[in-house]
This record gives sequence, C-alpha cells and structure tokens, in this order.
Amino acid sequence: MSRSAEVICVGTELLLGEVLNSNAQFLGQELARLGIPHFHQTVVGDNPARIKGAIALACQRSQLLIFTGGLGPTPDDLTTETLADFFQTPLVNHPEILEDIARKFAQRNREPSPSNDKQALLPESAQVLPNPIGSAPGIVWQPRPELTIFTFPGVPKEFHQMWHETAVPYLQSTGWVSAQIYSRVLRFWGIPESTLADQVAPLLALTNPTVAPYASKGQARLRISTRAASKETANQVIAPIEQQIRQICGLHCFGADDDTLESVVGDLLKQRGETLAVAESCTGGGLGQRLTNISGSSTYFLGGVISYANAVKRDLLHVNESDLEQHGAVSAIVAEQMAIGVRSHLHSTWGVSITGIAGPDGGTETKPVGLVYIGLSGPAGTHSIEYKISPLRGRDWVRQMSTSHALDHLRHQLLTG
Repeated sequence: MSRSAEVICVGTELLLGEVLNSNAQFLGQELARLGIPHFHQTVVGDNPARIKGAIALACQRSQLLIFTGGLGPTPDDLTTETLADFFQTPLVNHPEILEDIARKFAQRNREPSPSNDKQALLPESAQVLPNPIGSAPGIVWQPRPELTIFTFPGVPKEFHQMWHETAVPYLQSTGWVSAQIYSRVLRFWGIPESTLADQVAPLLALTNPTVAPYASKGQARLRISTRAASKETANQVIAPIEQQIRQICGLHCFGADDDTLESVVGDLLKQRGETLAVAESCTGGGLGQRLTNISGSSTYFLGGVISYANAVKRDLLHVNESDLEQHGAVSAIVAEQMAIGVRSHLHSTWGVSITGIAGPDGGTETKPVGLVYIGLSGPAGTHSIEYKISPLRGRDWVRQMSTSHALDHLRHQLLTG
C-alpha cells in the first residue's frame, strides 16, 4: 500500500470562520510539490475527545499526520498533550525549550509567564521541531512503526519557516520525497476558461505532462505538471507543451507562474525605456495602486490623477466642458481626453485613463452599472475602448476588472504598437 499524508488543523476559531485556514492551502500546495500523496484534511475544534477522534481516523488511512495549531501556552492549546494521551506516552520536560523561550522574550524586553512552561512538555521520544521566530516548538514523532507525526503552530509565518527549514529536509531524508511534482502555470486574460479549454482540448488528455485549466478573479489559467527527479528534467517535459500553448493562444497568454498584468506591463515599459501616467475616475486609484505594488515601479510609473469630480477632469486634465455636458463623464471622448491630459501634464510616454460606473448606484438605461471606458494615449495616437462588466459581483469586482482591462490593453499596445 502506498503511503499518504493527512492534514489536521486544530482550532475552534477555524470552525467559526474567525480565521482563514491558509495553512491547509499551503500544505496542499507543498505536499503536491513534493509529490507526497494527500487525500484527507480535517479541521477540529479545541476539544480533546474530538481531536482524539480525528487522530484515530487518520491513523487508519494515513502514515504521515501533519498538525497545525494548538501548540500555544493557553489552556485551550491541546494538541501536544492530546497526542501524548492518545498514544499513552508520558510528557517529558525539555529545559532547552524554556531557555529558548526566555531568550526570545528577553529580546522584546519581556518575561515569559508560567503558562509558557507547558510548551516545553513534549511526548517521550519525540524530536523537537525548532521554531526560529516563535515560542511554540513543534515535534517530529514516530509513536508507532510506519507512522510519523509533525506538529506546527498555527501562525502561518512561523509554520512556513519551520516547514521549509526542518520538515522538508526530514521528509527528503526519510524517503517520502522520491520525485517531486513540478508545475508551470500559464496565465491568460481576455479569454473565458471554456474557450481556452476548447482551444487546447487535445493537450488536456495528456498524461505526462498533465494540462489542467482553472479560473480565478477573471483570469484563466493552465497548469502544466509533471513528476520528475529534478527541475531540469521537468523543464524538458514541460517546455515543449508550454511553447505549443503559447503558439495556440497568442497574446491572450500574458505570463506564467507569479506574473501579474501589472508586473508584465512594468517589465515591458522598462525594456522600452518608457513611462506611464494614469487618470482614474471610477477605480479611485486602484490602477495606480496595482502599478506601485511592483518593486521598482518608480522607474516607469510617474504618477496618477484621481479625477472623480468633473471639475478636476476639466481643470487639471483639460477635458472639454462641452464634451462633459454633451456626452457625460462616462464616454469614449472623455476617456480619450483624460488620457491625453494626464500624459501631457506628467510628461509621460503613455497615458491611460479609466472612467465608468462602478455602482451600485448611478446607472441608467443607456449607461448601466458596469459600463467602463479605457482611454489610451501614446506615441502613435489616442483611442478608447468600451467594456461592459457584469455588476452582479459588486462594485469591487467592476473596479478590479476595469484596472485589469486597462493593464491588458496597454500590454497589447506595448507588444504590437
């Protein structure tokens, strides 16, 4: 029988939805990356009987149990003592853990409380899984043959560092990781997931590498995955399929892995030695925020104008008063003049504008909520494009989609203009 891992997240706050269970998502991704089979996840509250029930069930079907949460100093932190009780193993005091806790508290000019003493009590024969930045250590423990248990604190920053520094090397050295799963995620904009799947349909039937479509926040994605002994071997399998997909999909594919529309646009502007300024109405600075989230964006992004009021459009961006009266602020001609105005005012190579109706109010029969115009002014001239974004997901969705459309439109111009 092949070995598999199981994740058990402990904490009533997770069950109540007070805390997002990002640790489960992280572990799912990490176990997949390492090629470790993983079929079950459990969330259980801070209750010894229920934790024992989760342990009993997990031991029947998995050989690697990974716990997160319940390692703190308070009475409701029960993971360690419940594990010891389930396997009928005494807890042993580790003075070196108390010394480590005292040292960390001293660095913050604080003293540990007596409740921290319980964090030094670990099951007999369990190894300490060091926590470099927090007070709660974990354990690596084999309470019975063919069963390994990891425990981690619930704080994601502490957990991630402990996982990478100690757990992964342990798993690699004990035979859990023979061949990892390597993936390349291609990112697309302006094409529905269903259309993308139709275009690459023959590739979806591949078994090595596998190709799988999925969507998130308006983007379509294709994940190309293979199991391999090294990254180099994996790239040899993945690269030809990636090239084939890019040829099929053309400019709809804007990047891969951690690329975003804003990072890709930034790279293109840097490569060309060009600059950008933006004028925003309905997005309230959202486009500028996305651009400035990229490290080094000051080399190409000069600034922006949030021109909600018509007076700002008129006085600062030099939008014609008669066009505002005749066509309204949400119109192609105003979007174009906003782009020209911000480009001229900030002396940039490119000017991008967004004007629209984000909702939930303000729409009319002729100009409904979700109507957006993107203006673009550059070396070859000025034009605008109209988008009708579904308002059903709310105002933030309209704004997010508007900024993405603007970035993608500029990307196309930088690549083809």
